[in-house]
Amino acid sequence: MKLSVASAMIEAALAEAEKLKVAVCITVVDAVAWPVAFVRMDGAPLGVIDVSSKKAKTAVLFHMDSEAFAKVAHPNGEAYSLENTNGGLTSFGGGLLLKTANGTIAGAIGVSGASTEDDIAIGRIAARVLTPA
Repeated sequence: MKLSVASAMIEAALAEAEKLKVAVCITVVDAVAWPVAFVRMDGAPLGVIDVSSKKAKTAVLFHMDSEAFAKVAHPNGEAYSLENTNGGLTSFGGGLLLKTANGTIAGAIGVSGASTEDDIAIGRIAARVLTPA
């Protein structure tokens, strides 16, 4: 994941968050879960700094969006408590796996601070930078 691409995704996510009138934290990680870019909007609660990072980390480590991860890590799921591994993960939406046009995993983006639905929507807008429609 190049910094220029991560920065462009952050800019797209910020624009969408401003459009939705929400304050979020946005974390972009590379294919091995190392941070590439991060931003905390004015007014975003401090607690969501860690959440945005863990959403991105969850998506890239398990090769699935954190929303899908939630389906296996919930109390009746096949891997309940899996979110307690790898230094802490997140089992709800807002972490999106990022793939290149040829399907290679490029990293992930985590968005936190708004509703889960808005976090996901903001992440999807940002992901379009990597693979435009």
